[in-house]
Amino acid sequence: MPQTQISCPRCRQPIPANIEQLFDVTYEPASKQRLLSGQSNYARCQSCGYEGRIPTPVVYHDNEKELLLTFFPMELGMPINEQEKMIGPLIKQVVERLPAEKRKGYLFNPQANLTYESMMETILNKDGISSEMIKSQQERVKLVERLIQVTSADVRLEMIKQNEKLIDEQFFGLFSRIAQNAMQSGQEPIARALIELQKQLLDETAFGRQLKESVGEMEAATKVLQEAGQSLNREKLLDFILEAQSDARVRAYVQLARGGMDYVFFQNLTEKIEKVAGDEKTRLESIREKLLTYVAEVDKQLEARFKQATDFVENLLKQDDVEKATRENIEGFTQDSVEVVNQLLRQASEKNDYARMGKLQKMAQVLQEASAPPEIAFIEQLIQLPDDVSIEKMLADNDAAINDQFMEAFGGLVAQMDAQAEQGNPEAQSLAQKLGDVFKITLKYSMKKKMG
Repeated sequence: MPQTQISCPRCRQPIPANIEQLFDVTYEPASKQRLLSGQSNYARCQSCGYEGRIPTPVVYHDNEKELLLTFFPMELGMPINEQEKMIGPLIKQVVERLPAEKRKGYLFNPQANLTYESMMETILNKDGISSEMIKSQQERVKLVERLIQVTSADVRLEMIKQNEKLIDEQFFGLFSRIAQNAMQSGQEPIARALIELQKQLLDETAFGRQLKESVGEMEAATKVLQEAGQSLNREKLLDFILEAQSDARVRAYVQLARGGMDYVFFQNLTEKIEKVAGDEKTRLESIREKLLTYVAEVDKQLEARFKQATDFVENLLKQDDVEKATRENIEGFTQDSVEVVNQLLRQASEKNDYARMGKLQKMAQVLQEASAPPEIAFIEQLIQLPDDVSIEKMLADNDAAINDQFMEAFGGLVAQMDAQAEQGNPEAQSLAQKLGDVFKITLKYSMKKKMG
């Protein structure tokens, strides 16, 4: 994203800002996330504390959804003909990037948006996110703002009780992003207020208490599985689950060890159920039902991630210059995306689809040239840090990178190093200990982030 020097709208001091006017999702899929997350056209001033969106013309294009949107901020005060002079070249660039067969009628009738919010709503509506869902998000934003402004804990508690229906997973996710932005932008008074508010939300709401329990159970389950090490198998995993004292612990085992819960695993559980009767039979049957539900939830999440990764890769394969498109979107590749590339390459080879193989091989070569996956490179940085405080700071500074894919990659690396350590490799033993310690800190951070 290009850095541009602009004048602060409030104090007129020069400040850096990420100004971006063309978001061509067909050409660069990653640009959509930059727009929706607010990374682009947003600035902070260290001198006066100003923080906000920078008014600039925007063109958004998505060929697959036949969307060509324009937005021109009214505060710029430009007449229509001047607006067209600024937006016209951006639209021309969109059209020229498309092959002739993809140039459809919508390109000649761009949808003008009077407000930035209406443009965002149109994009989200096309993704299946309804106006009601957007309104629901806005209600949560306003609730966070009102809670921050209240200084009395008693008054805040009454407000929390009146709005507890809004304090759910979506609320805590939003709260987490606001808190991270406050910390990263140096707004210490707001950050302290948010920390105090978070504690109250976790203690005084049903969803908050559930999240606190989930964090503790996830840490405990991780410790149990790590201590099992190489001896962990289906039978031992089943024993751990049957010994679990809470549904939260069972759910944690499913999230951490879904791969071990296959047909044979459930067959073993069924055999145990058939050997008992009475209350014990009822208990085991209840556990099986919960396991099936939790496994289905995890599989649904994995399916959604795989689809997202597949769509991302397929969009790049549609570009005339796949190699260039891959390089320009290299930051958008996750471990899931890389696995999709390898899978598609095998499928193309089996079908003798040489044209598709050629494109995929170019993509794979660019990925290989990018050396280690970003997750591994980041883990290497973390284990070089001298203490827990430094690790936590780097995690906070790279908050967006701490996602499910990263945690899976980290967990896999820990398991791999533990296996080498079990074989007596002294270097692996030392590294496994360090990796395990950093993984625990990172897991705790990840769960707190999910809690908000």
